[in-house]
Amino acid sequence: MTRADFHYRRAVSGDITRIVALVNSAYRGDSSRAGWTTEADILDGQRVDAEEIASLIAKPDALILLRAEGEKITGTAYLEKQDARAAYLGMLVIAPPLQGRGFGHELMREAERWAQKEWSAERMRMLVIMARHELIAYYERRGYRRTGATEPFPTDPRFGLPKVSGLYLVALEKSL
Repeated sequence: MTRADFHYRRAVSGDITRIVALVNSAYRGDSSRAGWTTEADILDGQRVDAEEIASLIAKPDALILLRAEGEKITGTAYLEKQDARAAYLGMLVIAPPLQGRGFGHELMREAERWAQKEWSAERMRMLVIMARHELIAYYERRGYRRTGATEPFPTDPRFGLPKVSGLYLVALEKSL
């Protein structure tokens, strides 16, 4: 496929099963090792389930932006309006075999454009696991900066089972 063979669209409930499969394949288990975004060395279990994706799709002032090639979903980005001038970006995923080709950067830019256009967002925020140094560096190269704020890693096993102790989330922000 060429870059012209894809489009962006908002997720709908009929996409839930494919989103769950894609997100879990990009973050956890052996399939995630085909790309560089794996969390398989620090977390076990699933990253998302159908119930969570359904709730994110239904949430007001939020959406899951999809990168699709025909009917195949090859990327996701979760966006949520946080306040009058800021949005949250999470669950930025590109299918592991397609990583390293610039598709993630393009999807991130599309998500930032969407937040600016639809919500007049001036800032984009995100949370990243502190142990994901290469991922934090990736976002910093794209203009995100550490805010100094942190949050504890969720203890609900629906979000993963830590293989290492002391995990927490680092807050990043970018002016749009």
